[in-house]
Amino acid sequence: MSKKTKGGPSEIDVHVGQRLRVRRALLGLSQEKLASALGLTFQQIQKYERGTNRISAGRLYDLSKILDVPVSYFFEQVGLSQNAQRAVAGLSDNDQDSFDSEDLMSRKETIDLVRTYYSVPDPAMRKDILKFIKSMAEKIS
Repeated sequence: MSKKTKGGPSEIDVHVGQRLRVRRALLGLSQEKLASALGLTFQQIQKYERGTNRISAGRLYDLSKILDVPVSYFFEQVGLSQNAQRAVAGLSDNDQDSFDSEDLMSRKETIDLVRTYYSVPDPAMRKDILKFIKSMAEKIS
């Protein structure tokens, strides 16, 4: 079990906050809109996302409904090593020490890319876009 260090957030609180931030951003919700839906200030959402303030069970339930995820979403990959997280996410079959999937998934660029990709309504077209991006990456490598 993760212990909270004196004066700082626990690893779990930080992890839950990061998952909150990623999901909110993927849905295109601002901190202000999410805060309004919960009857909070955007500063409180910032504190949740940094792990500075712990999210209560009731609030976590409310967030899961607003963000359309199960409560368990916030705890996925807790306690797993970086390599295990990549394997769970399907991002790598081998060890890549320099690749941090959690940092990658919390980047604005990644979130924008994923949101844009899923805005294409035709699944066949999305598949073609993915093939194109993969072929471009292979040519660069």
